[in-house]
Amino acid sequence: MSLALATLIYEWRRYLAAVVALAFSGLLVLAQVGMFMGIGKAFTATIDRSPAEIMILPSKAESLMNTGGLPRRVMPLIYMNPQVVQVADLDGEGAMWGNVDQDGTAKKGEKRKREYVQIMSIDPRPGSVTLPTDYSDATRIALTEPYAIALDQSALKSLGVKLGDKATLNGKTVKVKAIITGYPNMMRPQIIMSRDTLRLLGMANGSRRVGPLMVKIADPGQADQVRDQMNAIANGQFRAWTRAELAKANEGSMMKESIIGIMLGFSLFLGLLIGVGITSQTLRGAILANIKEFASLRALGVSMGSLRWIVLELSFWVGVAGLGATAVLVTLMALLAGAGGVPMAFTPGLVGMTAVFLLLIAMLSGLMALGILKKSQPADLLR
Repeated sequence: MSLALATLIYEWRRYLAAVVALAFSGLLVLAQVGMFMGIGKAFTATIDRSPAEIMILPSKAESLMNTGGLPRRVMPLIYMNPQVVQVADLDGEGAMWGNVDQDGTAKKGEKRKREYVQIMSIDPRPGSVTLPTDYSDATRIALTEPYAIALDQSALKSLGVKLGDKATLNGKTVKVKAIITGYPNMMRPQIIMSRDTLRLLGMANGSRRVGPLMVKIADPGQADQVRDQMNAIANGQFRAWTRAELAKANEGSMMKESIIGIMLGFSLFLGLLIGVGITSQTLRGAILANIKEFASLRALGVSMGSLRWIVLELSFWVGVAGLGATAVLVTLMALLAGAGGVPMAFTPGLVGMTAVFLLLIAMLSGLMALGILKKSQPADLLR
């Protein structure tokens, strides 16, 4: 075990403030990144968890965010590929929700609620390309009933209903027949229903343009080749994506949003100030408290360069401890957020960047604390 690591373990109380500062700097950054990425993941959850291997978007679309429609005539073109088994469009609509029956009677014990919601339709048939793979069979069967809807657990309180209650969408009565989890949405509550129910409500898309197309192929291992084949015949009418490729593009699109970039940049700057300010001062104080030990090492012939390396290594291990504390805090935060219905998501790339950021803060703090070593004069031991 190195001298720096042994010092940190033996005198951990001296360095605790630095570890806590790094942990909260990391938490500050990851909390905002996780929340924004979680909002994006909630928006695309139905697609990310579908059995579709290929997604068809407009030719100029760079992600699923704010994408336009496709000509309906594109659907037969997709079937020309021999690997294609099933093609379906993603249909949905916005509507005004009310937790009251058509006669205007509110549910017992519930306040009257009126809120604009987003409707997403699926085809509740076994093996359907629009049916998310994590839906239970009971949920699928429940949605086959006319006017049946499913809600995420996190939306029940805000919409003022529970399982079995009736409500209205644009004045037409629907019934909550299933409760699902893992589909929270902070921006707008999402209602899941069958495509047939969407038609019964008069909200199905009957125009010549359709939403994104979801494509199921016979051999999922051939997804890249099928995507390339489809793009080769697209002639500018559409663009095919693999599910993994589109998910990555959606993440990138979220990070390109100007407000997200500004807030993330501010968090990084604030985290840098907090981390460097507290960590450097803590290291300086700890080194000053052990200045006689450093002086003793110099008296034994240890060079100033070697002492500087000890301080830098000590800074590195403080950074590693800060990363561990950050992991604990972020895990607790994610659990609390999940319990409150707030979606959070963390990508390996962003987590890795944050880890490097914290280590850089620790090393920069160590460099700023090196000046205190000038006080480690062997002659001071004789005083």
